[in-house]
Amino acid sequence: MTNRPSSDELRAKVTEVLPGLRTDLEDLVRIESVSADPARAGEVQRSAEAVAELFRAEGFPTVDIVTAEGGAPAVIAHKPGPEGAPTVLLYAHHDVQPENDHADWDSPPFEPTERDGRLYARGAADDKAGIAAHLGALRVFGDDLPVSVTMFIEGEEEVGSESLPALLREHQERLRSDVIVIADSGNWDIGEPALTTSLRGLVRADVEVRTLTHAVHSGMWGGLVPDSLIALSRVIASLHDDAGDVAIAGLHSGPAADVEYPEERLRAESGAVAGVQWIGTGSVVERLWTKPALSITGLDAPKVEGASNTLVPAARAKISLRIAPGDTTENAVARLREHLEANVPWGAELNVTIVDTGEATQIDATGPAYDAAREAFTEAWDGTAPVDMGVGGSIPFIAEFLEAFPRASVLVTGVEDPDTRAHGANEGLHLAEFERVVLAETLLLARLGTLEV
Repeated sequence: MTNRPSSDELRAKVTEVLPGLRTDLEDLVRIESVSADPARAGEVQRSAEAVAELFRAEGFPTVDIVTAEGGAPAVIAHKPGPEGAPTVLLYAHHDVQPENDHADWDSPPFEPTERDGRLYARGAADDKAGIAAHLGALRVFGDDLPVSVTMFIEGEEEVGSESLPALLREHQERLRSDVIVIADSGNWDIGEPALTTSLRGLVRADVEVRTLTHAVHSGMWGGLVPDSLIALSRVIASLHDDAGDVAIAGLHSGPAADVEYPEERLRAESGAVAGVQWIGTGSVVERLWTKPALSITGLDAPKVEGASNTLVPAARAKISLRIAPGDTTENAVARLREHLEANVPWGAELNVTIVDTGEATQIDATGPAYDAAREAFTEAWDGTAPVDMGVGGSIPFIAEFLEAFPRASVLVTGVEDPDTRAHGANEGLHLAEFERVVLAETLLLARLGTLEV
């Protein structure tokens, strides 16, 4: 491309491609690519085929649907740019979360519906809008790309990306790039862009406490024999101190960006009831981004309705431990086991099963690619510079990208905002912000095309 288009020309072109882009996004959303549902494996395959066809239509000479180790289908495509230009890998995922109870949705979960400037549907934001954002930037340039582009659209992110390491190994040379743009995060607020520079890691464990070989009468044996529910309750209570901080010794904590998170926004976005107090100490964003957090996400115990006067022999809880950037899952698993073993009461039997883990991520967001991204975001949001944002949740595959391609600059961006409700009912994409996301990526690719590699 000898004559680089101006920013105004790129902005006008983004506006031009948006209607067709939205049509393609809506078509993708109608495909029920729920990777967690084996009955819809055919839909996941159909989704991969639809994504592949979109890239073929954009003139990508190489488009393949690939799998590894029995995993879900991913799409890898490549389109060359000018000789000597950087290669940019654009990542998103085409699988989605289960929609759960349709009654919780205000419109059918797989029929995209616009209300008040948002497009509602499962996957409308997470992460089929990420695919659409990449596609929109590519359409702006057509066959006159400023960089070489490799597309990597995964099909099992929502179930833990188990085959991703194998895909990265098998296709490492095809995926090797100078810059990686991962469109699976979000922005700080409507009208305030962000680059995600840290994410917490994850350790999930099933913890069982057993006090009896079989159930016994609570009147006959109560007062002497501890029941497993009381014992498990004491174990769970030991996991936080009185202030609500995680009480497991040896876990890492760190500082967070100096970002204000107003109380009224916290209340609105969290859904906390009026009287609930926040737990933990430190700034809000430290507690959300750079300190460990622990939640109980499931319990196996008799239901209250119909419960008998019986001492329950065993009880089980699922622990979700988010670990801070700078920590490792190996350390967190060891410290969690030590804590549980030290706090199980009355000689009860303890069994800890690690369900899965994912490493935390800390990105050093400095260098020419990050400078280009900040310039592009600032321009797309009319002078508002992006926040370096942490995320309390976990995207373990980012650490795998950093490990596989240590020399690449990894930019974590996204289409979500604080009211996107990804994974929940009424997931929605803010359409005006989506236009800015497409423009920002367009401007980013143009700027990356001027970098020397």
